[in-house]
Amino acid sequence: MRRLLRIFKIARVFARYRLDTLFDQINLHWYVRLLIKLMLWRYLIPVGKRSQGARLRLALEELGPVFIKFGQMLSTRRDLLSDDLAQELKKLQDQVPPFESAYSQRLIEQALNAPVEEIFAEFNATPMASASVAQVHEALLYSGEEVVVKVIRPGIEKTIKKDIAVLFTIAQLVEVLWVEGRRLKPVEVVADYENTIFDELDLRKEAANGSQIRRNFENSPILYVPEIYWDLTRQNVLVMERIHGIPVADIDQLKAQNTDMKKLAEQGVEVFFTQVFRDSFFHADMHPGNIFVSRENPSTPQYIAVDFGIVGSLSSEDQNYLARNFLAFFQRDYRQVAQLHIDSGWVPPETNVQSFETAIRSVCEPIFEKPLKDISFGMVLMGLFQTARRFNMEVQPQLVLLQKTLLNIEGLGRQLYPELDLWETGKPYLERWMKERMGPKAVYRSMKQQAPDWLDKMPHLPQMAYEALHQLKNLDDVRRRDMLALSVARQELQQQRSQRGRWLGLICLVAAIGLSVEDPLIMASELPAIGWLLGGVAAMLLLRH
Repeated sequence: MRRLLRIFKIARVFARYRLDTLFDQINLHWYVRLLIKLMLWRYLIPVGKRSQGARLRLALEELGPVFIKFGQMLSTRRDLLSDDLAQELKKLQDQVPPFESAYSQRLIEQALNAPVEEIFAEFNATPMASASVAQVHEALLYSGEEVVVKVIRPGIEKTIKKDIAVLFTIAQLVEVLWVEGRRLKPVEVVADYENTIFDELDLRKEAANGSQIRRNFENSPILYVPEIYWDLTRQNVLVMERIHGIPVADIDQLKAQNTDMKKLAEQGVEVFFTQVFRDSFFHADMHPGNIFVSRENPSTPQYIAVDFGIVGSLSSEDQNYLARNFLAFFQRDYRQVAQLHIDSGWVPPETNVQSFETAIRSVCEPIFEKPLKDISFGMVLMGLFQTARRFNMEVQPQLVLLQKTLLNIEGLGRQLYPELDLWETGKPYLERWMKERMGPKAVYRSMKQQAPDWLDKMPHLPQMAYEALHQLKNLDDVRRRDMLALSVARQELQQQRSQRGRWLGLICLVAAIGLSVEDPLIMASELPAIGWLLGGVAAMLLLRH
């Protein structure tokens, strides 16, 4: 019943913001287009002056936190949305009223099995920030460290489950009603969102992600990650070191302390490439609200990252193909770009390389009309994905996260230093990584890593070789038995067909005789012709078998 009421509310919001106009330019089945045209509100509720994207954003905000976060995730899917929709969805705000402080304290005490006064020397009951999934309080440990305490919003899991079920229903309808629905896999998009948002409900996962990135950048001059207090962290409570940096979007404050903006922007690019290619583990939610700049040493600035609920990872194959794709693109080797997409399995193996190369060239060549510093890495990646989508490229969740992160980093870097040349900054890193990955040192390093395994398996090689040869011999015996069984089965099937053919022929013959010896009135009609026809069929069946 609740789900039905929720669907009715969605339908009301859908009508109020005239979201039916979103489907006017979409290739829907004819009966769906007819149904939309028959909707009464199309003729009663004016569209107004707002754009389609603005109306969708307002509708999601009215539907609540789960739909807001879904819209935020969709805003990163430039391969699915128009620019207007993507830009509007980026404006979605995730600010919701905090829940009662007393309830927050009770949740912390239940999770940590002790009163707040025993855990913290000071605890500010007024939250620093409040979002749809959790809210954050500042506190002080008895050891003197300032910390923040993140608490999952009570009852949010039930709300999420209810709204996710509705989103799955909508996605299934899209698959059925939209001509291209299956190819764009809306159910998989919702499933990815479900995994992401439920991961955010377990703060131990976020803490583990933060610890991993902190370890990867230990003693790094370019990125600092706050310490996680594992003894005070549970599934619904996370305690982390409090930081006092400058929000990265606060350009005036950064300039006021004489921050080297060029160096800061370039270090952002270095952080991205280091996470993606060195560590294969990257912070995938690097929007300005999660990035700060240290107040120390403004001439050699250092980033501070928080909120590790969403991370991404690439396989070694994806890393390799991605790096080679970027290098091939900036060398304008479109044949190589096309072949790499096929070799990586991102597009089907039967894809025509020449056609794919031509499509990529038509998208990428206009980009090089701009100065190199104005070329957007993120838009290049998005253009490649949109082109590949026309060649049935499968959705690659890890690449979608990467594209989103790259767009965030690039936008942030150019906001800090408009003259940032992302390619000039990133190319040396890519070339150095490729050299380390593919050169003689990399081969030696790989052999050195695998040597213990080889030495461990060497004494067993004769036995393994004997077993392999024995299995091959057994395989021949099995194949011969299978061929004999198949031959016997074919003979039995042929006998069954022959027997059925004889019976059918006999029936046709009897019918032919019966029709041929009827009374003269029938003989004078055309029915005897049917008898002769049946007789002919009978003769053919009997002679054949």
